[in-house]
Order: sequence, then structure tokens, then C-alpha cells
Amino acid sequence: MMESLTDDMADQALEIINEINSTHGGMTSYVESGLAKLRIEESATRKQGRIDSGEEVVVGVNKYRVDSTPDDEDDVRTIDGNRTLEAQIAKIRAIKSSRDDAAAHCALRKLGESAALDRSTADPDDPMNLLALSIDAMRARCTLGEVTDALAEVWGRHTPRTDVVRGAYSAGFQTSDAELQSVVEDIGRFEREEGRRPRLLVAKMGQDGHDRGAKVIASGFSDFGYDVDVGPLFQTPSEVALQALDADVHAIGVSSQAAGHRALLPQLRDQLREYGATHVVVVAGGVIPPKDYHFLMEQERCCDAVFGPGTRVIDAAREVLGLIRDKRRDVQEKDNGV
Repeated sequence: MMESLTDDMADQALEIINEINSTHGGMTSYVESGLAKLRIEESATRKQGRIDSGEEVVVGVNKYRVDSTPDDEDDVRTIDGNRTLEAQIAKIRAIKSSRDDAAAHCALRKLGESAALDRSTADPDDPMNLLALSIDAMRARCTLGEVTDALAEVWGRHTPRTDVVRGAYSAGFQTSDAELQSVVEDIGRFEREEGRRPRLLVAKMGQDGHDRGAKVIASGFSDFGYDVDVGPLFQTPSEVALQALDADVHAIGVSSQAAGHRALLPQLRDQLREYGATHVVVVAGGVIPPKDYHFLMEQERCCDAVFGPGTRVIDAAREVLGLIRDKRRDVQEKDNGV
């Protein structure tokens, strides 16, 4: 049995490799086209659909779950994002003030010269070997940002595709699934009432480079009938707020995987207030400990709901639609002086 399963996996992998080489010109161009990332996201979205529909069982996630208590959260470390940011800024300033600036700038210049060459520098004995020059730059106490900026000046920066996979999430449900149809019909009803579909911006803020979960959410919501915008990685709260206003979204869904939610969500709240966009619903999801829910929703009042690990996408879509309706009702009553 194990040999057969291994053979099946190897055969399927080889089929993909052959397709990449014969149709797309190899892995480098396949990655550059964004298709590699899209295929991975499609697979992840299909899997999430199977889990949420109950077709695929994950013990502790969609079956045999154990509800946590506040005591279970005592050993979860809480990160003070603002204090961490201040400490990191102070550290970088201290490094820059104590290093040999001439040596640092020389190392960065060499990096740029190597990046601009039209030949390979992969030979470890090549004096322009990019990896060796990067190590030299680090020894000269150049920061990671300075090293990447030196290369970006020559190569530019990679902009990942923001395509949303369609149909993959709903494929995990039976076509006649009453639950799925109920959500789709409810969103259709919203469109008829409001003249447009509910619109969601899926955002990633701060130094959080994990976007697969965010793309799964975007794909799932799209399958239900939402209009979905996907923001780029590493946005600031101000950039997210401006994008939300430009796209005239009903809601912002913040995906947090790197413990930045305690600092970034209050900043997003402040930016939305500054831009007069308090009518926008803000929800958060990802790796957020339950003990932070009260901090975000009650103490800081910077988001309307938190969807922790194990939340079904279909449940989140239904709840977000309800929050949008509630917020719009509040705005209308305020406008009417109620």
C-alpha cells in the first residue's frame, strides 16, 4: 500500500514537472509568471473547502474539538508590537552610528554592481559573487533593508499576483448543499437591496509575509458572491485605509500571522477615523490567541469580529455580511437623526 501511494505521488509530481518544463519553459519562468503560487493557492483553497464542508476530517479542527478556557491561554506569549518597534529602531540607529560608513557604502555599491552584471556570478571564486558580497555587506553592518534596497535599485521589486482563485472553495461542497446555497442567496439578496455586491478588502499589514491563508479567504468569499480586493504584502495601516476608501469597500479583513495585530489594528482604526471611514467594518483573522479577542474588540474597539484558527470560511462570510448590514443600518439611522 505504501509503495503504491508513493508511486502515485511521484507520478503526479513528475506530471507537473514535465508540464512546467514543456509548456512554461522551466521553473524560473513558471515562478515569475505567478502560476506556481496560483497553483499552490488553488490546492490550499480546495483543501479548505473540503475541511469546511466536513468531507475531509482534521481532528481538533472540524471534529473532536476541545474548547479552550482562559487558563489554557496563560502560557501564550503576548508581544507588545509598539515596544518591539521602538527597540528595533533604537538598535538600528545605534548600529548605523557606530559602524564604518565608508565601508558600508562601499559594500552596498559592490552589491549593486554585481546585480547589474549580465553574466552569472555563481562561481564561489568569482570576486563579484552575489552571496559573498551580501555577507561582506552584513559584516560591514549594513541592514537587511539597505542590502535589499541596493538590489532593488537594479532589479526592481517583485510584485506578486493578486489573482483570486475562483470555484476551488465551493468545489468542496455538494452543488445542492443547502448551507452554501443559503449564503449565496443571502448575498444575492444584499445585492438586490443595495444595488451592488458586498465588497471586501483582504489586507496584510506589517512584516507579515504569509499570505496563503489570506488568499484562501479571498477565494472563498469570492465564491459566495462577494467582490474581493486583495492588497499587497507589507502594507501600512494608512495604505490599507486609503485602498479601502479608493475601492469603496464595505469591510476590511485583516489577516495576521506574525503577532502584529495588537499594534497594527489600533493604528488602522485611527487611520479610518482620520479619513472619515468609520462606516467600514473591520474584522481580523489568522493566528490570534483567544485572550486577545477582548483587547481588540472591547478594550481597543479596533475591529468588529475576530475569526481565530479553525473558523470555517463560510461561517466568517455569513457573519461579515451581518456586520455590514448592522453597520449600514447604524449609519442610516444616524443620518436620519434617530
